[in-house]
Amino acid sequence: MLAEQALKSLDEARSALRHDHRRRLPTQHMAVAQTRYDVAYILMLRLSSLDDVRAILPGIVAYIREHLPVGDERRTQVDEISLAVRSGGIVDDVQREVLVDASTVAHQAHLREKLRVRSFANIVFGVSAVLAVIAFLVAAFTAVSPETVPLCFHPEGVGIVCPTASAPVDRSEVAVGNVDDLYASVARAWDYPVVEFVGLVAAAVAAAASLRRIRGTSTPYNVPVALALIKLPTGALTAVLGLLLMRGEFVPGLSALNSSAQIIAWAVIFGYAQQLFTRFVDNQAQVVLNSVGGPNGAAVKPVRPSPNQSE
Repeated sequence: MLAEQALKSLDEARSALRHDHRRRLPTQHMAVAQTRYDVAYILMLRLSSLDDVRAILPGIVAYIREHLPVGDERRTQVDEISLAVRSGGIVDDVQREVLVDASTVAHQAHLREKLRVRSFANIVFGVSAVLAVIAFLVAAFTAVSPETVPLCFHPEGVGIVCPTASAPVDRSEVAVGNVDDLYASVARAWDYPVVEFVGLVAAAVAAAASLRRIRGTSTPYNVPVALALIKLPTGALTAVLGLLLMRGEFVPGLSALNSSAQIIAWAVIFGYAQQLFTRFVDNQAQVVLNSVGGPNGAAVKPVRPSPNQSE
């Protein structure tokens, strides 16, 4: 009966991996296949002879140490069994049940680790999509109505300067007219899209540079790709928001840029500066990736029983 269940689980895992997909195996089917394989492995561990269990004991112990925390009682018992076998002992049926129970919990912990990575990647992809929509709406709205919130400056003695246009203005015009009306007359539909594009390019460079700190992972979830994607719309938005703060004289001494080139240059700086916000996401991603494979994977050496201690 157990053998039939094990073979059935293997067939289900094979069926999940054979799922027809044009580009790659969906991560859901990978998780299903892994779960079915784990079930088959546990069943085969129950069916194996004690000599076979003793032969594969090092692999079992290594897997349990990788995925169970140091203080787990099951891991402690497995370490004691491993020590006894290395000292010349044999594996009995009671010890096999301990190994089966610990292996089951270790496989469940491994699955939870992978599911945690998948959840994190999905959240990052979702936030990236929302930020991308917001950046697109900002660009579309300002392209239709560039005079609503013009991204322009009025440096002394230069005139009105916008990201894609500029115009000289006499002192009399500024004294008589409203400066905001002058901004609106010079603002162009491409001002915000150009600034967002420049910020996106700067964020892409920052994303490429930040990937050097992210180690690879055996999980089928593209966490590094998700981290790179979230930086792109964030850079586009921080470029716009940074220039708006400068236009509002939030930064003393940088309230009036003298040319369109200076505006674009500051858009590059603000786009790259999205690292100040997304680095927290990078740090959390590294923590999540480190948890796969057991953050508490340090092996604990069991204490040998003293010679005076009774068997």
